Amino acid sequence: MLSFGKKIAALRKEKKLSQTELAKLFNTSISVISRYERDEINPSIEAAKKLAALLGTSVGYLLGETEEDDLLKDPAMIQRLKDINNFSEEEKKQVFFTLDAVIREIKNRKAYAS
Repeated sequence: MLSFGKKIAALRKEKKLSQTELAKLFNTSISVISRYERDEINPSIEAAKKLAALLGTSVGYLLGETEEDDLLKDPAMIQRLKDINNFSEEEKKQVFFTLDAVIREIKNRKAYAS
């Protein structure tokens, strides 16, 4: 699992931001961003919220919650899971078969687009 600092660095690079650019957006110095990324210091809760928003992620992700934890906080995802859970076993198989086919198709399109 990546550390808080490694996650900040990876997300910053994913967004094609330099430390200087992130520091300006975050209204701090480059040295603070650098120290976050090296796990020398940790931000306050408010600063972590702002960093998460700037980097397009959740505070939970930055602090080590799993992706599954984030999924279970999504009301639309929870409702879909509840709906599926109420289906018969045969209906569940149909839903999963269709869902697996759609997921495969999307992954294939992404693989060929790269």
